[in-house]
Amino acid sequence: MTFVAACWWRVKPGKEEQFRSAWRRGTELIRKHYGSLGSRLHRDDTGRFIGVAEWPDRDTWQQAFDAKMKYDDPATRAAFLDSLEEWADEPLLLMEVTDDPLEHGGDDPKP
Repeated sequence: MTFVAACWWRVKPGKEEQFRSAWRRGTELIRKHYGSLGSRLHRDDTGRFIGVAEWPDRDTWQQAFDAKMKYDDPATRAAFLDSLEEWADEPLLLMEVTDDPLEHGGDDPKP
């Protein structure tokens, strides 16, 4: 089964769309360069954004994490960092998937 990592960010007021756009582009680049299976972005009751990324295995995630998931798109990275107010240096959760009846392959919800 796959491996899941969850991270959180608190975004500066008024920078939510900038953050979401940079997060989507960054997610595409991380998928391309590091082998992630993609990610979903959520918002919790406190206003934090939480990204839940799926990986083929823990080793693939660990290699990307150790490389700081850097990608060759300075404008996207700058927009992402500029939108942030607070974040954690370590993942919120790291989990092995044991069962997966989630339906995959749907379209992203509209912003």
